[in-house]
Amino acid sequence: MEITKTKLKDCFVITPISHQDERGFFQETYHEIKYSDLLPVNTRFVQDNLSKSKKNVIRGIHFQSKNPQGKLVRVVKGEVFDIAVDLRLNSPTFGKYHSEILNSENLKQIWIPKGFGHAFMTLSNEAILEYKCTDFYNADFEHTIIWNDKDLDIKWPNGKPIISAKDSLGLKLEDINKLFGDKVERTSKNTQR
Repeated sequence: MEITKTKLKDCFVITPISHQDERGFFQETYHEIKYSDLLPVNTRFVQDNLSKSKKNVIRGIHFQSKNPQGKLVRVVKGEVFDIAVDLRLNSPTFGKYHSEILNSENLKQIWIPKGFGHAFMTLSNEAILEYKCTDFYNADFEHTIIWNDKDLDIKWPNGKPIISAKDSLGLKLEDINKLFGDKVERTSKNTQR
């Protein structure tokens, strides 16, 4: 498999090997032993999720303040603009994001570590995402950062976004300090993502 580091600490893109012929293809999407060298020590997946969205839907930027989830994300059908945002207060890449096009043709996966926010925008008429999580969903501690937060300055693709009522009420990045009850010095606005 091919591993591509991102500019975010501990976040990377994985392109598993596909065996293709005239019939189609075969791909190993996860192998505990092979991935154990890539993922943090003691990474164990406890929940698998499947999400279907229509064109221009933005889901996120979601994270959990307790029971944070590491996620291994891939697209089964269609195409998305996927976003990982580093929300770890003491990280050198706090408040920065990485974007990646994931689709059913390039078969890329993105590893989103614990402490990150995750979002995507559907680019195709519909998209189906599958992701493995390292902890269980905990509704009491789920939060959203607003998709168009000015401090993040995410360069979303063109299209009129479709946002859920819950996601439209998301926090701002500056609220993260209050949420975690901690103070950290903010980094300057990102120029390269």
